[in-house]
Amino acid sequence: MTEFKEITNGLRFPEGPIAMPDGSVVLVEIERGTLSRVQPDGRIEVVAETGGGPNGAAIGPDGKCYICNNGGFDWSTDGGALHGIGQASDYSGGRIERVDLNSGAVEVLYSECDGHPLKGPNDIVFDDRGGFWFTDLGKTRAREMDRGAIYYARIDGNFIAEAIQPLAMPNGIGLSPDGKRLYAAETDAGRLLAWDIVGEGEVRKLPWPAPGMGDLVVAPEGNLRFDSLAVEAGGNICVATLVTGGITVAAPEGGVVEFIPLPDVMVTNICFGGPDLRTAYITLSGAGRLIAMDWPRPGLPLFFLND
Repeated sequence: MTEFKEITNGLRFPEGPIAMPDGSVVLVEIERGTLSRVQPDGRIEVVAETGGGPNGAAIGPDGKCYICNNGGFDWSTDGGALHGIGQASDYSGGRIERVDLNSGAVEVLYSECDGHPLKGPNDIVFDDRGGFWFTDLGKTRAREMDRGAIYYARIDGNFIAEAIQPLAMPNGIGLSPDGKRLYAAETDAGRLLAWDIVGEGEVRKLPWPAPGMGDLVVAPEGNLRFDSLAVEAGGNICVATLVTGGITVAAPEGGVVEFIPLPDVMVTNICFGGPDLRTAYITLSGAGRLIAMDWPRPGLPLFFLND
């Protein structure tokens, strides 16, 4: 059995954890519509009320928290697990938000790109330029779903570019240790893809008959779905895995290194913190838990957080 410590419970579908230098973990509660902070003793404090569906989160070069807001889900509980069931009846539109961690003030940076509305921004990662890549999962309705995309944007609110489109529900996103490769996980396909970065917001895509597709890193067999991800210092990609419940660790050259099972079918996110980034903080979202466990290898430092 995988050994871990529960930091807290009672969270309303936590995702986007950020291990802060003071030992706390900032994360979103999607169903609650908040950016929250979990103290080391498990106390939960609301930092900001964003509404909609706050999803991925990352600290930018200005020290503020940047949030992918998916606009909201409707919700259900099955088998004791809380989960989203498609576009919210009060869907408020996808957007990228910036939150002041001290005041809780929320501002919208982007809600469209080249006239196309953002539908369901999901996960985010900053590069060494101070810009950020983010996925847009799209929204799912009763008999249709959006085609997803990956975007790149600057924090000044004046530059956003569509880098890859279409994709099938792109979710987790991350960068290789040298910053030259972009990784993204497709949820329903259960695939991890990679692209070479060739410029600001530009990647090298495969040609027809696979336009836009990246190199396939891993696509494990079986009934599973991929969620968010984090990268180890040595280059492995750790992908939160739904249905089977756990963390799939993939080698950058391809193949599964190991699978770490966890007791929730909605294992959604992982981040690294603690001494030498050897502690993994993981969200078990169906049960509303944040856990921590010793990780066998150090995590990759994040720009503007672990510098």
